Amino acid sequence: MTRHKNTSEEMANPCRRAIAVAVLCLGSLLGHALAQGGGELKFCLRTEPKTFNPLKVEEDASGAIRYLTGGVLVRVNRQTQDLEPELAQSWKVSKDGRQISFRLRSGISFSDGTAFSAEDVAYTVQQLMDPALHSPTGDAFRSGPGSVETKVVSPTQISIRFPAQVAGLDRLFDGVAILSQHSPKKEMAVLGPFMIADYKPGSTVLLKRNPNYWKTDAQGRKLPYLDSIRLDIQPNRDVEMLRFKRGELDLINSLDSEYFDKLAATQPQLVHDAGASLDSEQLWFNEVKKSPIPAYKKNWFHSANFRRAISEAINRDDLSRVVFHGHAQPAVGPFSPANKFWFNARLKPQTYSPDAALKALQSEGFRRENGALKDKDGNEVVFSIITNAGNKYRERMAVLIQEDLQKIGIHVNVVTLDFPSLIERMTQSFDYEAILLGLTNVDLDPNGEMNVWLSSSENHQWNPQQKTPETSWEAEIDSLMRTQASSSDLKKRKAAFDRVQEIVVEQEPFIFLINKNALSAVSSSVHGAAPVILSPQTFWNADRLTVSAK
Repeated sequence: MTRHKNTSEEMANPCRRAIAVAVLCLGSLLGHALAQGGGELKFCLRTEPKTFNPLKVEEDASGAIRYLTGGVLVRVNRQTQDLEPELAQSWKVSKDGRQISFRLRSGISFSDGTAFSAEDVAYTVQQLMDPALHSPTGDAFRSGPGSVETKVVSPTQISIRFPAQVAGLDRLFDGVAILSQHSPKKEMAVLGPFMIADYKPGSTVLLKRNPNYWKTDAQGRKLPYLDSIRLDIQPNRDVEMLRFKRGELDLINSLDSEYFDKLAATQPQLVHDAGASLDSEQLWFNEVKKSPIPAYKKNWFHSANFRRAISEAINRDDLSRVVFHGHAQPAVGPFSPANKFWFNARLKPQTYSPDAALKALQSEGFRRENGALKDKDGNEVVFSIITNAGNKYRERMAVLIQEDLQKIGIHVNVVTLDFPSLIERMTQSFDYEAILLGLTNVDLDPNGEMNVWLSSSENHQWNPQQKTPETSWEAEIDSLMRTQASSSDLKKRKAAFDRVQEIVVEQEPFIFLINKNALSAVSSSVHGAAPVILSPQTFWNADRLTVSAK
């Protein structure tokens, strides 16, 4: 026994010394980086930011800016997935799930020097829940009819009461960036680690360190370490990768699989595969009654049998293998299997069967003539899929879908548009037939998708802003989403959202295609990066990153 103990100690001591040296070296590197200044982090936004108002965010570019500039009361740690205090040092949710009370930190100011208090929280909540604003973030809190009441108890205490129970209420505040009620700079006055310093449309968004940011590290040094973040607007992923290789960019937050493989072959230390992501790629048809498309096509798109047949005719395994080089898996429904608790494990990926798809269409009166599929009135089945230009993997997916559907006699036109034009068609003119896009999931909780599944929501993309549900299944989803959002019983919430997933798979308003892996690339000059599955994968801890000179 004695000898065994001595041998273990002899083996352990060099390990301890090595760990100590490694820690000292890491500390020395960080100290050196900070002595030189935290540097400037450079990466790309794939699209033009649609808004700088954090309450109106609905796409990735604006979401990235909100994450980097917005101060929130609580934050979901992207690595541990735990909820942590931020501007609020503590909080309490009432037993009925309708009220949340926050105790705020004192002595905090917005980036322009305006003092932060409970009045700003009350103002933000009132703006967030104003129906006229159509806030996608606010939709997650709408669990029942009625108004939200805010009570400012003191400059550091506030209670917020909702008309109905909101499940997971505290976690929803992760997405609510607090606005200043009194600053003349409006939403440009921020509480996050960075603030917008310059914006050149079509070119760059420059963020600089917020001089009034309240956080410090364990040694008492002010955060953030970085001096600035330069966000270049670049939809072309080839250009993005070329610039990363040249050292002009420090990270790629979401890396295409082909580039991942190329980098992994030559510089494996730069690439990170965090595993299956929460994000999905999906296709949907335009079901908006006032859309300027022919009535006979609207009849196709409104048919669940038609949508299911299209789904069955798409080879998802090919999409995963060919487009994503195996760094993806066939999607099942609204949530990825990576969301271990909320995913409905009873659901299975759609089986690829063009024969079964054609048989289902024939039962609806469709028929093939000279290789072309026609409906019962003799109209040839032709439609266009639009997706965003410059996104190669979506363009390739669209082409593979085009080839798959040709096998059952359907002719598909693939159209690529710049992202602003696509968004305008999707949300304003409704001048489209089908769209291929992705859905980025930030929250593990289904409440984070209230703005997608409620039929009254702007982001109910196949048929948004319905005054009342236009189908019985959409009405059922509305009811189920409100049930799960207003219950404190986790089993009841799980059962309700399981049923939502089943309805979505049955009706296929979204034809979910794949869940891609969370792939990223980070330069060796970036210190402190720890890529994760939850968005934003690479810069979730941006206030603690540093960039050394190349």
